[in-house]
Amino acid sequence: MRARTMRVPTLRGVVERRLLINYRLDPDLATTMLPAPFEPQLVNGFAVAGICLIRLGQLRPRGLPASLGLTSENAAHRFAVQWHDETGLRTGVYISQRHSAAVINVVAGDRLFPGHHQRADFDVVESDDAIAVAFTTRDSHCVVDASVTMSDELIDSELFASTTEASDFFRTGAAGFSPTRRSARLDGLELRTSAWRIEPATIDHVRSSLFDDRVAFPAGTIELDSALVMRNVPVEWHGLGSLSSCEDRSSRVSV
Repeated sequence: MRARTMRVPTLRGVVERRLLINYRLDPDLATTMLPAPFEPQLVNGFAVAGICLIRLGQLRPRGLPASLGLTSENAAHRFAVQWHDETGLRTGVYISQRHSAAVINVVAGDRLFPGHHQRADFDVVESDDAIAVAFTTRDSHCVVDASVTMSDELIDSELFASTTEASDFFRTGAAGFSPTRRSARLDGLELRTSAWRIEPATIDHVRSSLFDDRVAFPAGTIELDSALVMRNVPVEWHGLGSLSSCEDRSSRVSV
């Protein structure tokens, strides 16, 4: 069901670095964490959850020069989802939490573009061969610490048989919907690029105060699966309008 649409300007920028940490999640548990109309998108019998740790550069409304763009560290906790609309079956991600080091993203999020952002402090160490990203929200409610080493092949993943398979999955799920603070509405944004490319990485360490919470995610319901990296990819974000969330979120598990 469509809801009142947020007017979102087309944004242009560069994904300077995007680290995707992927988890295998019990489908029944995933279902309890998703607002309608979403259901978990399954891969090899698993739901897919993840953390996106992304540095955006030159971010500005389309039409403005890159020199006026902003650079920021950001993060999102996400779930791969599917839903039906008038065109048929759609796939994308439900983004339950967004975080940013940039004050403007916190202020403008859920006002000028989708997604309420919480302010966070980031610590990043990068090289050609390795990436380490950590952040803590200002209220200390959410903590993430992840480090990976670049690799030639995707190994030990139970979700994806190859880097190509993983790349195709995330490319076709580039539509993201976020909850709003003011209504039962989900606002959408889609990442588009003609230069999509993903590289595999090996997980050295990951800590997530959300996904490591054994009350919300009991032992055996969630497992680390894989890591993927995008670097220096020019992108645009296009507004997708809004969806009505017709379920009472008070009955859902808080994520």
